[in-house]
Amino acid sequence: MNLYVKKRQWKLFLFITAIIIVGASLWYTNTLVAKFAKNERTNVRIWANAIQRKASLVNYANSFFEEIRNEEQKRAELLAETYKRIANDNNSNDLTFYLDIVGKNSKIPVVLTDEHDQIIECVNVNFNPDSIKVLDGNLKEKFLIYNPIYAEYLENEIRILYYRESTIFTELRVILDDLIETFFYEVVTNSVSVPVIVTDSLHKTIFASGNLDSIKMEQESFVRLTISEMIADNDPIQFQLPNSGSTYIYYKDSELLTQIRYYPFVQFTVVGLFFIIAYLLFSTARKSEQNQVWVGMSKETAHQLGTPLSSMMAWIELLKIKGVEGEAVTEIEKDLNRLENITERFSKIGSPPKLEEQNLVKIIYDAVEYLNKRSSKKVKYSIKCSADRVMVAPINKNLFEWVIENLCKNAIDAMNGIGEISINLKEESQAVIIDISDTGKGISLPNFKTVFHPGYTSKQRGWGLGLSLSKRIIKNYHKGKIFVKSSVIGNGTTFRIVLNK
Repeated sequence: MNLYVKKRQWKLFLFITAIIIVGASLWYTNTLVAKFAKNERTNVRIWANAIQRKASLVNYANSFFEEIRNEEQKRAELLAETYKRIANDNNSNDLTFYLDIVGKNSKIPVVLTDEHDQIIECVNVNFNPDSIKVLDGNLKEKFLIYNPIYAEYLENEIRILYYRESTIFTELRVILDDLIETFFYEVVTNSVSVPVIVTDSLHKTIFASGNLDSIKMEQESFVRLTISEMIADNDPIQFQLPNSGSTYIYYKDSELLTQIRYYPFVQFTVVGLFFIIAYLLFSTARKSEQNQVWVGMSKETAHQLGTPLSSMMAWIELLKIKGVEGEAVTEIEKDLNRLENITERFSKIGSPPKLEEQNLVKIIYDAVEYLNKRSSKKVKYSIKCSADRVMVAPINKNLFEWVIENLCKNAIDAMNGIGEISINLKEESQAVIIDISDTGKGISLPNFKTVFHPGYTSKQRGWGLGLSLSKRIIKNYHKGKIFVKSSVIGNGTTFRIVLNK
């Protein structure tokens, strides 16, 4: 018994140690994760501030662009008015002044055509006037940003002056568009690798997204869920962009941080599964070794009993031949038959037993009758079932009798040879239940399962194999159950056997 107490103590010690190790590992890992998360959030704040400054720069560039655009428009309108004056004014001094203004125009594209859009003259244009003679199509669309100027050149002749924004303004527009595009690119391909979604204020238009599954981003439900998670993690970055209005940048923890946060739990789960599988494999191997030991010991016991048993049976026959009769010889003959049964029991360990339909009530009555004559008179037996009743179950008679004997002998030892053993049989639709109760010293709750382990015993002398062997016979050979139903220290114990019908 001390072996199993120490084993239980060691299990408790190892369990507590494992909890301490796991707790310490989780604490240390969570500390590292917290530091990593803090560092990432610092980087995210730096990135967010940079985005804010970049947005401010974009807005400033857009404001600057609008100012240039307004100035360019004024210059274009002034140039258009100049051309109009040239066409309509006959004052030579003013004409010289206007021509001087026109001559200094080196940026604003101007195309002069007749009333049929035949090109007469053009300056600061990005097409070849020698190959293009008519202003039409897409080219004309570009020059219709501003309303063209109509002027009467000669009597019944109309000249049309088309003009558009200057080349500098066009280049600035390209630069601003590139700046906005670069801004979105830097947002979605951020250096901190955080998932990002850029939307309008109503979350309806997705301007850009990064570090997210592009296929899932096509699903509206996924986008809504992701934005909700991002709002829960961080406040969005709000700013204004040209032609976009109020824009919001939503972001959350990076995938790497999420993986690191859950890594310890995954790690311990994998390690735990490994140890469980390893334990099951070693346990199976250990049980296989125990089975081989059981079988070997049983076969050897049967072999050792065989020789003296045969000799004793011969001596009994010799006594009968010499005319020696009496109760003593009869009882000795019964004991020899019992030894023969025991030898047969040991010989069957390790081999599939033959199960036959047997009346359990008769078998238990016969076993109790045999034990009663060989037990102390201070031990009382009671079977709470009529001897005439029939309860049939498929069993091996010799092995099942062995179980009843082991339980009764165990009860006698627990009662120190004084007390009562009661056996109650109950039949159900699918099983037969046998309860064997004693009035002994009882079993503590932690030992309800330990008593069936090989080597467990509360006696000074004993191998602790009786209950272990009984469980093996009921569970492995009869596919039934045997367990401690109840026990009270100082009041006794009840063992229950359940056999399938």
